[in-house]
Amino acid sequence: MSTEHPPAARPLSVSPILTRSLRYGAIWAVAVAVVAGLIGLLVAGVPGLVGGLVGAIMAGVFLALTALSMLLGGRLAGGDGTSPVFFGTVLAALILKLIVFLVVVLLLRTQPWMSSGVFAFAAIAAVLGSLVADLLAFARSRVPYVSDVTLPGDESVDGRRDGRA
Repeated sequence: MSTEHPPAARPLSVSPILTRSLRYGAIWAVAVAVVAGLIGLLVAGVPGLVGGLVGAIMAGVFLALTALSMLLGGRLAGGDGTSPVFFGTVLAALILKLIVFLVVVLLLRTQPWMSSGVFAFAAIAAVLGSLVADLLAFARSRVPYVSDVTLPGDESVDGRRDGRA
């Protein structure tokens, strides 16, 4: 009689997707900062340059915090993406980001040293680009969506192939 044991389920990891998303998002944020800074300088002078740089940097930082909070939540939850610890960590980060974002935008909107229009366009471009970066990171990733399947040719728990006696 064979005593087969099911293979140990490996938790699915989204770390490769989030890491790639962070990399693509950082590249995009730098590109938006350069382009928005130059366009802002041409359109509104130094306040436009500052508005473009601040908008791109702020959007890049806030968008990176989402991926980092998911990575931290996954680590705190021991890789269990359904754990309340994971969702609590991500939700706390999102609420904190929302509050800080609103305070920063309200403080920056009337500053004379920055063009608020260039700031808004740079932030919107950075956000839209980061959505594309997230989409590309997800589409190009190779993360399995089934974790507890033994395929023919895989080693079974007792060392035999295909799990047969």
